[in-house]
Amino acid sequence: MGALIRCAIVLLTVATIVDFRVLTRAMSTVARSFEASQVVPDVIPKAPAALLQVKYPSGVEVEEGNELTPTQVKDEPSVKWDAEPGQYYTLAMVDPDVPSRKLPINRELQHWLVGNIQGNEVCSGETLSQYLGAAPPIATGLHRYVFLLYKQPSKLTFDEPRLPNISTVKRINFKIAEFAMKYNLGVPIAGNFFVAQFDVPILNNQLGV
Repeated sequence: MGALIRCAIVLLTVATIVDFRVLTRAMSTVARSFEASQVVPDVIPKAPAALLQVKYPSGVEVEEGNELTPTQVKDEPSVKWDAEPGQYYTLAMVDPDVPSRKLPINRELQHWLVGNIQGNEVCSGETLSQYLGAAPPIATGLHRYVFLLYKQPSKLTFDEPRLPNISTVKRINFKIAEFAMKYNLGVPIAGNFFVAQFDVPILNNQLGV
């Protein structure tokens, strides 16, 4: 009986080590993809450890830098993460490549910003900027669209303007790192991103251009 117990303990220990190694590899994959694509340091100084799950109504999913089309990502996605009970979160989506990655003089464009999210239910949060799909101008190449999740220190009072999704006014030259510093959000705990380039001008009417 003693030998069986010792064997069970050894197997449990090995399984725990394997699970930890798998988790560590998954977490480091996120950091590597952020660094390889230069999201670090273009957007944030340090990569998040965990991966955000981002799925669009069109059926596509964001997968650490995969290429999607503006048509596929025109509607607000569902975003999920492992949330702590009673915790509040801030979710952001930005494009650092404005007007292009080669000449990002208007970095960043704020595409989506929601604060005071309870758990991982984005709809419970306070929308500071309504979702704006990818809208890379023609002939500007691939743009990076970065999702970042921050854990708030508490429920916050935001003094940001509430922005509709019919204009880019007050969305250009946004800096998510400065926003995080302003509200003491620390470093992002999770993230993901995709790339996209111009396909059809689906947002022209929405943006009035």
